[in-house]
Amino acid sequence: MTRTRGRLLLVAMAMQLSAWGSAYAAGPAFMHTGGRTTQPVGHYEFCQRMPGECSERTPGGAPVELTRKLWAAIVNINNSVNTRIKPRTDMENYGVEEYWAYPDNGYGDCEDYALEKRRELMDAGVPAGNLLMTVARQPNGDGHAVLTVRTSLGEFILDNLDTKVLSWTDTDYTYLKRQSDQNSGVWVTINDGRSDAVASVR
Repeated sequence: MTRTRGRLLLVAMAMQLSAWGSAYAAGPAFMHTGGRTTQPVGHYEFCQRMPGECSERTPGGAPVELTRKLWAAIVNINNSVNTRIKPRTDMENYGVEEYWAYPDNGYGDCEDYALEKRRELMDAGVPAGNLLMTVARQPNGDGHAVLTVRTSLGEFILDNLDTKVLSWTDTDYTYLKRQSDQNSGVWVTINDGRSDAVASVR
């Protein structure tokens, strides 16, 4: 990494850390979820290969308390993964159209970035029930995967297409479905009141 790029990354991180106060003042914003829905095929196959990653059950788990320390960890992990991992499609990486995996070879697409952020935040002590793989639709209609972090101050999106950690309400995505906060192998619908979206992507 060049010295200039390193300085820019530090400035971006400092700005995100200063945004903690704004998150605190804004008040919680949580997605409205519905009933059980289909699991994305890529996540299903990921669970078949790594069943331990999809068996976490956290019944009744409350959102994790968002402290300054946790906010700093969230911002740091989001920036670190976005910087370390290089974009590459599943076809380029694995020779198949859809393949969810940890980007251990240094390359990945949107869901691989999100999986890595989830893994690193779990290693930092955040419960699995507060780290939810989430499927959304971009404004251009393309499908996209991000990580939703459930906190006492609302739900925040970690995205490989954005350097900022934003409240889900501050993004321009249409949210379709995500992992259940009670069982990481189950997916539920998201009733995104900002649009008439339906959970139709893989």
